Amino acid sequence: MTMQPASTEIASRTAAIIHEMKGLEGPLLPILHGIQEEFGHVPKDSLPIIAEALNISNAEVHGVVTFYHDYRSHPAGRHVLKVCQAEACQSMGSDAVAAKLKQLLGIGFHETTRDGAVTLEPVYCLGLCACAPSAMLDGEVIGRLDDEKLDEIVAEVRS
Repeated sequence: MTMQPASTEIASRTAAIIHEMKGLEGPLLPILHGIQEEFGHVPKDSLPIIAEALNISNAEVHGVVTFYHDYRSHPAGRHVLKVCQAEACQSMGSDAVAAKLKQLLGIGFHETTRDGAVTLEPVYCLGLCACAPSAMLDGEVIGRLDDEKLDEIVAEVRS
């Protein structure tokens, strides 16, 4: 068994995803979701392949990837922790929550811990305003964050 160079592997897997979804109406977003699901991020090498297949410019694909916050240009950690930064959460102390998480984890927003355990991201409304401040850990929302809950979250992502 011969290992393919990374870019060849990315190209072939990207082409397969495009082939599967190209017939959808407005296929760009579903293709990007499929690619991110496959690789854990949207590799830079996949952008020109998508552009050519959909007959759009590289700039258009890049613009969509960079506009939507859920698309990543690099793989995320094993856990993804999103901290709400919307107005309701800010009024209930989300800035202090974010500062404590940054201090406990030793990273800022859009960063991953060196051990690859967790990626910290801001999010602008989780729809949990009545339970502010809130966060989402691996797709599960957590409301009424306080120091105790933050310590529990950090312990969970570190284990």
